[in-house]
Amino acid sequence: QVQLEESGGGLVQAGGSLRRSCAASGSIFSINAMGWYRQAPGKQRELVASIIAGDSRNYADSVKGRFTISRDNAKNTVYLQMESLKPEDPAVYYCNTRVLSAPGGWPYVYWGQGTQVTVSS
Repeated sequence: QVQLEESGGGLVQAGGSLRRSCAASGSIFSINAMGWYRQAPGKQRELVASIIAGDSRNYADSVKGRFTISRDNAKNTVYLQMESLKPEDPAVYYCNTRVLSAPGGWPYVYWGQGTQVTVSS
């Protein structure tokens, strides 16, 4: 019903930067929130950054001041600008969205396929 297309993952040197994007498409009436999660081997999936209707933004403490999330409403797309990447940042990053497919309907959460981000020393 809803698909998420991710781009921008890859290998980055420590201290470098990387920009990622995630575009939502399909049966969307409204988007409650979009954001990014990450999961490393043996670790729980954790919130990295999110943005909701009204442009309110939230960040994990570990990335505050380094990562920036933004949104293009016309394209149903969110971006994650990652700066000063650290050794603890490598993980599979997943795009996430919470949507309503119809007014008054049930909200649903959708996940992107996930893309590996690797930080080299």
